[in-house]
Amino acid sequence: MIYSKEVEMMCPVHQGVHHGAAPIPEQAKWVKAKEVKDISGLTHGVGWCAPQQGTCKLTLNVKDGIIQECLVETIGCSGMTHSAAMASEILPGLTVMEALNTDLVCDAINTAMRELFLQIVYGRSQSAFSEEGLPVGAGLEDLGKGLRSQVGTMYGTLKKGPRYLEMTDGYVTGIALDEDDEIIGYKFVNFGKMMDFIKNGDDAQTALEKASGQYGRVDDAVKIIDPRKE
Repeated sequence: MIYSKEVEMMCPVHQGVHHGAAPIPEQAKWVKAKEVKDISGLTHGVGWCAPQQGTCKLTLNVKDGIIQECLVETIGCSGMTHSAAMASEILPGLTVMEALNTDLVCDAINTAMRELFLQIVYGRSQSAFSEEGLPVGAGLEDLGKGLRSQVGTMYGTLKKGPRYLEMTDGYVTGIALDEDDEIIGYKFVNFGKMMDFIKNGDDAQTALEKASGQYGRVDDAVKIIDPRKE
């Protein structure tokens, strides 16, 4: 190790009180994390690309420093879906340190990894107070039945007002309006459920009807408009 002349000329002073790493909550334990293998937990990170055209939500389940499970959700950019496909192959088996310094193809995914890293190494994981942590597979629970991301897509203009396009419930097929043309509800079809019905043998029309629903005062509507056509 090379020291500058100024440092070499300094007189030594004993380092006093030093308590080491502060403990962080991990899986219902207080851990003084000193090495990568000391890090465990399930948590999330959100990232964005340089032009901020798209965003990524990344969920990792880490056990003893090794990524056991990942969930990569992207929105806003067509290329990001292909990047997410690659990232889902890259991440499992890496340490969190390796993942932080690995090219995850897309800036938004890389940024999400950075934000997630900060969460987990500071003990801000979702499983901080869960004994034994969360099992591998817990990441899928964020998707719910049908294994589809929780997506909301809304559009509005000053001239024509808002359009609900997609809710967590599903793809919006109709917006219910009252006599003042204000929204009082919406109709939707849950694509995840619809595909399950089709896979189980239902024809497309039957599956569409079984997977359809509504929210709000749809039955009181003066008119129902198609948000994509009207």
